Amino acid sequence: MIRLAIIFGILVLCACTPQETQTPPPRKPMRIVSLDYCADQYVLKFVDRSRILGVSPDAAKQFSYMRDAAIDVPTIRSLAEDVIIQKPDLVVRSYGGGPNAAAFFKQAGIPVLNVGWASDIEGVKSVIAQMAQGLGEAEKGQQVIDEMTARLAAIPAPTKLLTALYMTPSGVTTGSGSLVHEMLLAAGLTNFQTKAGWRTLPLERLAYEQPDIIAAAFFESKTNHKDAWSAMRNPIARKQMKNTPTVSIEGSWTSCGAWFLVDAIEAIASLRIQQEGRDTSVQYDNAK
Repeated sequence: MIRLAIIFGILVLCACTPQETQTPPPRKPMRIVSLDYCADQYVLKFVDRSRILGVSPDAAKQFSYMRDAAIDVPTIRSLAEDVIIQKPDLVVRSYGGGPNAAAFFKQAGIPVLNVGWASDIEGVKSVIAQMAQGLGEAEKGQQVIDEMTARLAAIPAPTKLLTALYMTPSGVTTGSGSLVHEMLLAAGLTNFQTKAGWRTLPLERLAYEQPDIIAAAFFESKTNHKDAWSAMRNPIARKQMKNTPTVSIEGSWTSCGAWFLVDAIEAIASLRIQQEGRDTSVQYDNAK
């Protein structure tokens, strides 16, 4: 009750303060709180440890790409009272705190940096630039974008028309209109799933037609495995992974749309090049 009273008092003071007298957000925030693991990736990538008050409890989990950088960084729950008591000068979030979190913190006088959404690779680059700018690290953001561009340009063009099917332990795949679809194209492949959007695996089609490559994501997860109830229990789906060349895509590469999706693209492209019968001695450096 005391905590709620404090929060209420803060909101009342903010509501009574004329908008023009509020302190503008600092150019380079020095007390940053991240509320979810998508936001964690950008904070941990671009911000010095001394400027981070805390990240989300998911920052060090398996599906977090920057999990190694999250070791020993304090964690903060996405509860309003837990955040406000830290006196941050910037809150970074994607979904953390719920749908009303951004408005709440702004009303409390705390600037909020929201992670944008992207449906293609160029959109991801735009989000990176926006996030880096908001974190006061525009130059670092441009360096990451330039590296992405160079790595993508270095992927050899396809010499054969090969198809790839994206598969998850829950028996879900995706067609056009998704970032995964754009990743398959960037890797030099045609998406086996011809229908747009996220859908269950096309089992009937797979009974008589097979993709050249399977990109299997999240299968390393201990809590979301292929033995769970899903379309993956169907013998047709299991046969695909047994008989079709498969590349394992770490869940952390695709759990959030950011620079690390290039790791997944390179891994898929490497198998594609191998299936084309070309030189596979090229090794990609998937540095975090």
